[in-house]
Amino acid sequence: MKAAVLEDVEKLVVREVPDPTLAPNEVMLRVKAVGVCGTDLHIYKGHGNYNLDGRGRQIPFAEQPQILGHEFSGEVVEVGKEVNDLKPGDRVLCDQGINCVSRRRQDLCKYCATGDSHQCEFYGEHGITGLQGALAEYIAMPAPNCLRADGMPMDLAALVEPVGCVLHSSERVQQASTRYTFDGDNRIRNILICGAGPAGIYFLQYLRNVLHFDGLILVSDLREINLDLVRKFGGTPVNVAQQDLREAVQELTNGEKIHYLIEACGNSIIFEQMPSLIRKQATVLLYGHGHQGRDISVLGNILFLEPAFVAAVGASGGFDPDGRPATYRRARELVSTEAIQVAPLVTHRYKSLEEIPRAFAQDFHRKDYIKGVLCLD
Repeated sequence: MKAAVLEDVEKLVVREVPDPTLAPNEVMLRVKAVGVCGTDLHIYKGHGNYNLDGRGRQIPFAEQPQILGHEFSGEVVEVGKEVNDLKPGDRVLCDQGINCVSRRRQDLCKYCATGDSHQCEFYGEHGITGLQGALAEYIAMPAPNCLRADGMPMDLAALVEPVGCVLHSSERVQQASTRYTFDGDNRIRNILICGAGPAGIYFLQYLRNVLHFDGLILVSDLREINLDLVRKFGGTPVNVAQQDLREAVQELTNGEKIHYLIEACGNSIIFEQMPSLIRKQATVLLYGHGHQGRDISVLGNILFLEPAFVAAVGASGGFDPDGRPATYRRARELVSTEAIQVAPLVTHRYKSLEEIPRAFAQDFHRKDYIKGVLCLD
């Protein structure tokens, strides 16, 4: 089959690779749609590599090439002999995380048993940790990782994954012990989302349409096309190319500063600015990845304010009775009911794997680019 293979930093090649093999509990999918994600770009640029050996060493792409693509949907073309609840022709979206249920382990690890399957002791992730991703013609996935798309268009079904990530991250914040909360004595009255990319816009919609937060939500970015979406979905845009973010926060919060900051841009300059943005003991959600170019010493003045840092990764969580990922089911509902709209963010569509290298090398840097999706007929 054909696949887009990352053979080295910024070297993405479309070539023939061996077809995936099918385990008894897996289904073979013909890939129908793949979201091109900012995390993919970080990996492509060499700013992140989550494929580690037994000693924790990052395995270079030149040593072990990777096939990216972790937001995807597909059509079942073959089922393993143990699969009895999916059949050829079914259209599904996927949780790319491999956990105890995926591996048919009778005794779940402590993380899977407590609803934290993304931290499974035996975890692997398609398109992220070295397992084959979906920028290919076919991919084999454990049946429990597949949810029927329920008539949802395949391109939108692929984008359930990043909505699931926002849902999982937001639930991590709500479960954390923090000074400022949505329903306690010290109510969150203002929020700053750093970055109006897809994640930032999904967070904004989640806050407005799911949590029904009616306070001030600032969203910072320097791209007006993105900030137009901020306005559309009920946020207050701050164009950092035109206005100093610290001054904007001071003015728009009447000097109170930020109660809850969501770092969704992966730009390390935020850590230099953060001491002048947040209140003491504010909540900070670390969602973005990348953060190249800053020394860790920038944390000093942030730590002095005692913020509650919350880290969250991925969309996996607990399991429904059928062993399928509960977070993905809830995210699918949010997308299908348009409580979180994903279609307005899609600015670029690709019709073949051969177009994908251009997406990474050129389109990501275009001013009119927000989200790209590969759609394979």
